[in-house]
Amino acid sequence: MKKYAFALDLKDDSEKIEEYIQHHQNVWPEVLQSIKESGVKNMEIFHVGNRLFMLVSVSNNFSIEKDTIGNPENPIEQKWEELMWNYQQKLPFAKSGEKWVLMDKIFEL
Repeated sequence: MKKYAFALDLKDDSEKIEEYIQHHQNVWPEVLQSIKESGVKNMEIFHVGNRLFMLVSVSNNFSIEKDTIGNPENPIEQKWEELMWNYQQKLPFAKSGEKWVLMDKIFEL
């Protein structure tokens, strides 16, 4: 299995951060299914302050260069992503259209 790490910021607003966390206690089933169908075996999101860290484990045949996590064409997933943008803000160095930024692993024990 392969692992990828991503970062993203939330808007620095304690109420919005709490709402975001609550949404992730009840992620829409269609979104979860779409993520699983894309080859994701495990996904975890951590937060501190307004920073998010997502760790994604995928099948060995998944290619981060060619494949997407989830299905961006899925209308329900699009609605979920629209809703999440009410809470999220892109990192200052993110490319245009980039939401979650892929992180480089610099250490492993």
